[in-house]
Amino acid sequence: MVLLGATLLGAPLQPRAGALLTLASGLALFVAELADTRIRLGELAGLVVLLKLVAVVWMALHPDAAPLLFWLVLAISGLMSHAPRPLRHWRPGRTADPRGR
Repeated sequence: MVLLGATLLGAPLQPRAGALLTLASGLALFVAELADTRIRLGELAGLVVLLKLVAVVWMALHPDAAPLLFWLVLAISGLMSHAPRPLRHWRPGRTADPRGR
């Protein structure tokens, strides 16, 4: 993500390379968290990760949209990482457990 941000802020690098590296590392982390059951696709956190990966693909395919998408992904990442556990693990269509599970 740092390389992608640097390219968008004017570093003499190819934006597509930064996006592809971000995508590869993001997919690897996502698969590792899925395997370790720290994240689930049916929960809000899993859906947000998928949306962020789609945004990174979009950045690679449409470099003109990359700056806006980069800042959106960065903001959403910050919000989700500091969101309360019941919100991160909320499943659409299911009421929240008052104990945060």
